[in-house]
Parts: sequence; structure tokens; C-alpha cells
Amino acid sequence: MFRQTGAFTVTRHRHPAWKVVLPLDGEVVVASDRGHPTVTAAGVIVPPQLTHTCATTSDFVALFVDPWLLRRHTGLTPLTAAQVRRMLAALDPDDVHGPDLSAAHAALITLVGAGATLESRVTYAVQAATTGAQAIGSIATEVGLSSPRLRALVHTSVGIPLARLRLWARLGAALAALPGQSTAEAAATAGFADQPHLARTARSLVGRTINSLRKAN
Repeated sequence: MFRQTGAFTVTRHRHPAWKVVLPLDGEVVVASDRGHPTVTAAGVIVPPQLTHTCATTSDFVALFVDPWLLRRHTGLTPLTAAQVRRMLAALDPDDVHGPDLSAAHAALITLVGAGATLESRVTYAVQAATTGAQAIGSIATEVGLSSPRLRALVHTSVGIPLARLRLWARLGAALAALPGQSTAEAAATAGFADQPHLARTARSLVGRTINSLRKAN
């Protein structure tokens, strides 16, 4: 989760996670590349892998949710002002102990449904690929599968390629490191080849520059 002060627009991008945009006092406008009409609403839930642009007219909270935690579907879900208020109340982003992500997840399930339970090999592979530098081939060996079979199993189960999930996790790690490190240091910490690689990934996955993400709360 992060907060953004003021109206903001992100460029065309595609992230491998659910995105929930909750304006605090305004609207959000989402335009996608799949022929869907532009959505203007008090809030919105954007499904994984949807190429889109997004603009808000006020301060907002953005919440990203792992793709397997909610029921898979293909469309945008507009939220009413009342639903946004309930989501913000569940999340409680101003709590001194931090946002209540579990409560927010429960609230999202009531809106779009729960994701399917992953089998143990998929769960292990996703965790190993997104929390360390272990090669995917090595992970496949550990779960008794060939690399192509593991990649196919994860893609079928989660809807996202395993390598893309790893890249998404590395972007999250880099952003978490930014407050105390330079961009180059954060890129190295998260396992990116270099600073430009991190910058390209941020543009591709969230439609933002590293500097704009560093300034976001």
C-alpha cells in the first residue's frame, strides 16, 4: 500500500497484481486496452495483467494484492463512494500501527470473491521465486518438476508467469529500500541488473518514475 498526495496520473502499464485505487475525496478514471469503455468512479479494482492508464482527481490510497488472493476475472470493478468508504475504514491507513491489510483483504473478498487455494508445489515455487535469488530451474528440481512444467503449472494456477512474479517482488523490494538508499543502491539490493533496469520495470509495471514513487507516502 502507498498513499499519494494530490491528483495524479500514471502512464500506460500492466501489473501482475490486483490494484485497488481509493480516492479520499474525488474520482478515479481508468482506460484499458481491451476495448472496454473508460471507467470513471469513486474507486476501482483493476485486475492483474490489464494494460491501462489511471488518473485520480484527489489524494488517494493504492493497495496491491497478490493475484491468487482474489477470484480471477477479466474486467474492471468500479466502486461506489460508500464502498470506498467501507474499504478505507477496513484498511485504516492512518492507524499508528500500520494499515490493516487482513481486514482490507476480507472486504475485497466480499466484492470480487476469494481466490482458489493453490497446490503446495505452486505455493512453494511462488514463495521461493519472490523471496530470494534461487534459480527457477533449482526451484523446479526441489518440487520434482522440469522448469517448463513448473512455469506452466504456476501460470495456469496463478495466471501470471513465474518470472514476472519475481520481477514484481523485486520492484517491491526496491521501493521498500528507497527511503534509506539511493536508486542505484535500491536496484542492487533488490537484484536488478542496474538502475536503468529498475527504472524500466517501474514504468512497465506501475506506470511511474522512480522519483515519483520515492515521493509517494
